Amino acid sequence: MTAMNTQQQMMEQMGQWRITVWEEEHYQGRRCEFHNMECQNIMDREFQKIRSIKVESGAWVGYEYPEFQGQQFILEKGDYPCYESWSGNCGYRTEHMLSFRPIKCANHSDSKISLYECNNFQGGKFEMCDDYPSLQAMGWCSKEVYSMKVNSGAWVAYQFPGYRGYQYIMERDRHQGEYRNYNEYGTQAQTNQIQSIRRIQH
Repeated sequence: MTAMNTQQQMMEQMGQWRITVWEEEHYQGRRCEFHNMECQNIMDREFQKIRSIKVESGAWVGYEYPEFQGQQFILEKGDYPCYESWSGNCGYRTEHMLSFRPIKCANHSDSKISLYECNNFQGGKFEMCDDYPSLQAMGWCSKEVYSMKVNSGAWVAYQFPGYRGYQYIMERDRHQGEYRNYNEYGTQAQTNQIQSIRRIQH
């Protein structure tokens, strides 16, 4: 059993993925708590939408639409009193979230990812194990990343420098950590443009 699997099992036993969602801003209206489980459609819980969130532990990814579709939002430990607090710097503003799930492979101290200049892990390669608010400033010669391979941990890649624009969650335990082209970055991905990337806190 790997150290990552051991850590994941320990976190699950301790209830380390905990999130509470509310139907209205500033923690008003209907509420629901989730421990170690995904939510494919909050409307199944008689919610119309999610407008505020508190992440008590673990990292989560929220989605604009049911069944983990549409724009992605990274949710790390903290308070999100209104939709601007999770989508303010995204590609376009969406006022609701309808599905979410825990990110169980996040390991801030042991994260590694490889970026490639071409699809299917071809062309020049750039290995990273740290946060980069500007890929170009660190030597990546393009505004685009055509494929990525997550060797360990979980990452959030952003469309623009400074961790702005569309967010793409890259995980070791999804797609076997392999993202062969931008279509695999997320259902909302329409371009190869990625200009900043960071490790996900757990």
